[in-house]
Amino acid sequence: MPHEIDKIDRAILRILQTDITLSVDDISAAVNLSRNACWRRIKAMEQLGVIKGRVALVDPASVGLPLTAMVLIKTNAHDANWLKQFQTTLQSFPEIVGAYRMTGDLDYVLRVRVADVPAYDAFYKRLTSRISLSDISASFVMEEMKETTAVPL
Repeated sequence: MPHEIDKIDRAILRILQTDITLSVDDISAAVNLSRNACWRRIKAMEQLGVIKGRVALVDPASVGLPLTAMVLIKTNAHDANWLKQFQTTLQSFPEIVGAYRMTGDLDYVLRVRVADVPAYDAFYKRLTSRISLSDISASFVMEEMKETTAVPL
């Protein structure tokens, strides 16, 4: 049974998505709830998987990975064995920060973080040597106009 997210839970989640370092006291004050009630709601949402984790968001350019490539993939293989191999291959590439199975003309889109075009080329060669694809192309992000991890609540 899915957790019923009410108005107070949404308010707590909005705050946590903005700044996970805030104290329970600060969050409870912001949502007009007692400290203990707020803490119980946060713990319940963690246990139910509504809150999936607590992470630090790293600026990619600051760690030498300023280039994002959107990799567009088509394949002729759609059987379970190929899909398992594809998923295993994706997991082995730390450069892949997002992978999506698509409807429409494309089968998959990958979001890849690399240092530069030569680093993308090396990634491309490693990927295509490990998995059979019928078509692969990439577009490079010129400007990130909006990038967020926040879910709209």
